[in-house]
Amino acid sequence: MVGKTIKKWWPIFVVPTLAAFIIGFLWPFIWGIYLSFCKFTTVQDVTFVGFSNYQKILLDNTFSHAFWLTVAFAFISSILINVLAFAIALALTKGFKGTNAFRTVFFMPNLIGGIVLGYIWQFIFSRVLVDLNSILNLPIFAKSWLSSPQGAFAAMVIVTTWQYSGYMLLIYISGFVSVPQDLIEAAKIDGGTSSQITRHITMPMMVPAFVTCIFLSLTRCFKVYDLNLALTAGGPYDSTKMAAMHIYTQAFENHLYGIGQAEALVLFLVMGIIAFIQISVGKSKEVEA
Repeated sequence: MVGKTIKKWWPIFVVPTLAAFIIGFLWPFIWGIYLSFCKFTTVQDVTFVGFSNYQKILLDNTFSHAFWLTVAFAFISSILINVLAFAIALALTKGFKGTNAFRTVFFMPNLIGGIVLGYIWQFIFSRVLVDLNSILNLPIFAKSWLSSPQGAFAAMVIVTTWQYSGYMLLIYISGFVSVPQDLIEAAKIDGGTSSQITRHITMPMMVPAFVTCIFLSLTRCFKVYDLNLALTAGGPYDSTKMAAMHIYTQAFENHLYGIGQAEALVLFLVMGIIAFIQISVGKSKEVEA
């Protein structure tokens, strides 16, 4: 009786959600793919130009630089985020006092918007650390890191790691908690050391947490825009302009909407391929574990 009632009324619950998904995501996505092959100023003033937009992308050295810079930034930042988050999570699950307070403190940067966070750290790199150098005579802070391409890139990586590691920390902590304690106790009885237990029991059992955290880290870093805008504004001389900022510049500053749409689709496809490979490899390791 209950089953018949559910079958009778399920469209009332499914149809609104499905309609919102089609209107808000699926149709704009399909239309966006078509617009990437067009030259347009509005969605009603559209001229089909074929692969012209993609040919211009291939010949655009500024987009190539922004794209490969984003790739390097995403991989370096993702590694640092996950190593730091895992190390802190491992320390916080040892059972010492004040772990809840530490979790809150490490998670707080994730609650701050990228724009606000970028301006805060811009002040730190440009003023606070430079003034600190005048007191402590630290050559590394003799000038603002944001004044050189290498320093600005390093600043982006540092701030991103600081912002997202707290969020990944909570996922790793939940992974540690989910590890069966009887396996750990059995390993201790058999004479296993803490490092051996972590390597051969804890880490294999935490593969789902690794898959989730790496996926979130990569996708967030590939899509970075607000922090890039507030911290470096793509400078100096567009040397730290990431792909998302380049797409925005092409579409809304240079009014090359078709090219911007094509660049966005290229970035989406690359992100999708990397995410698919990463999840597939992670799932295979999860089965082996």
